[in-house]
Amino acid sequence: MTAAVIDGKTFAASLRGRIAELAAAFEAKAGRKAGLAVVLVGEDPASQVYVRSKGKQTVEAGMASFEHKLDASTSEADLLALVDRLNNDPAVDGILVQLPMPGHIDEQKVIGAISPDKDVDGFHVVNAGRLAVGQHGFVPCTPLGCLMLLKDRLGSLSGLEAVVIGRSNIVGKPMAQLLLGESCTVTIAHSRTRDLPDVVCRADIVVAAVGRPEMVKGNWIKPGATVIDVGINRLPPAVEGGKGRLVGDVDYASAAEVAGAITPVPGGVGPMTIAVLLRNALVAAHRNAGLALDDDTI
Repeated sequence: MTAAVIDGKTFAASLRGRIAELAAAFEAKAGRKAGLAVVLVGEDPASQVYVRSKGKQTVEAGMASFEHKLDASTSEADLLALVDRLNNDPAVDGILVQLPMPGHIDEQKVIGAISPDKDVDGFHVVNAGRLAVGQHGFVPCTPLGCLMLLKDRLGSLSGLEAVVIGRSNIVGKPMAQLLLGESCTVTIAHSRTRDLPDVVCRADIVVAAVGRPEMVKGNWIKPGATVIDVGINRLPPAVEGGKGRLVGDVDYASAAEVAGAITPVPGGVGPMTIAVLLRNALVAAHRNAGLALDDDTI
């Protein structure tokens, strides 16, 4: 058996198309474009590429992009002052401060300064709390994208057993909350879980977000399970067959022989993250303008 490939790139393109239609309708009703502000402090190369891509896709979706690129020496006080201005700017519906930030800046303090109603990354403690108790808030983009792919593939997730490998606030914990919300039976595992392969092999759904290249092997996977690989790791040239190759947290070749469906790396979860960011920004715009939008439509 060879697993079906879950094509995140195609799904994300379709999602961005729906967002563009709804963004145009929003502009017609509100008299302005939905606005997303992205703040980048410093010159981290990966962050620069990511921010450029966000800005490009924001404009392509018919939304206003506000980019603030600050020197690495920018003080925490100046960054917090910018966040405060963006919180109070009616043209800005969503605010994202790109991580990581320089070491002299307290990331949690900056995230906590963003208005929860403009926190389209879903990292604010208020939004984490809203997710935990089942209230409407903003959910981190990557796990929400994973859930969209799972529901598109499987339909109802009710009653399925899910194992999330990874316990970060950005992916692991919110992913588990989302799956609980879909009535899955959820286990959060991690690199220190005892007998991890035995835990994983129970799962109908495996979400790997542990940050270790090709850690999850095919013989860990229950036959027919759906595997979502959040990991993105660049193998160093010294690794056999490495040469800078991108791999996930799952050994794709062996897992694809057992799983029912699996996301590739690249082209699986990655493209969903920015698409869901745009989705969150559009939801924020509707809420800020007092306009109705059924979250389930996007």
